[in-house]
Amino acid sequence: MAKTLYLMRHGETVFNVRKKIQGWCDSPLTPKGIEQAQRASEYFNNVKLDHAYCSTSERSADTLEIVTKRQLAYIRLKDLREMGFGAFEAESEALNPKSREVFQTFFVPYGGESTDQVQKRMVKVLTEIMQKPDHHNVLAVSHAGACINFLSAWENPAKLIKSRFTNCGILKFSYEDEVFKLEEVIQNTN
Repeated sequence: MAKTLYLMRHGETVFNVRKKIQGWCDSPLTPKGIEQAQRASEYFNNVKLDHAYCSTSERSADTLEIVTKRQLAYIRLKDLREMGFGAFEAESEALNPKSREVFQTFFVPYGGESTDQVQKRMVKVLTEIMQKPDHHNVLAVSHAGACINFLSAWENPAKLIKSRFTNCGILKFSYEDEVFKLEEVIQNTN
C-alpha cells in the first residue's frame, strides 16, 4: 500500500530577504514567512498526518509548528538540513556560481557539501522514515536545495518547477517499494 510524504520548504527568513547564503547557518522567519506557514497549514486541514520531521534549523522547526498548529509531536534530524556551504555561509548570494555544473561541487573545498552528498543523505533519511510501518502520511520540513536535490533523484526538477521552489512550497510524493513518485507540486503564490 502506498504511503504519502509531504516534503516542504520552510517559510521566508531574514536571510532570504537579505539575499544571504543560508545552509547550515540559520535566521528567523519573517512576518511574511509566518503568514506563508499559516497559509500552508490550510492545505493540511483535510490531511491526517501521523508523523512529522524537520531539519535541526529553527526556521524549519518554526514552520512545522505553525503548519501543524503545534498539535503534532515532531523529530528534528540533521540529515534534513540544507546543503552546507562551508565558508560561504551567511555571505551574499551573488557569490554563488551561476553554472549548475560548477555549483554541484563548488563548496566542497571550502568545507561545504556537493549536491550529490545532499541528495544521498536526503534519499537515505526519507527512505528510512517512510519504511517505518506506522508512517503513512508524513510531513518533513526542509530547505529549497535539499528538497530539489531529493526531487532530482526521482524526476527532473527543471520540467516541474519553472522558476524556483517557493518558501512553504510542498512536494507531495507517494512511496511504495522504496520508490518515491512525485504526485503534486504545491507552490506558494506569495
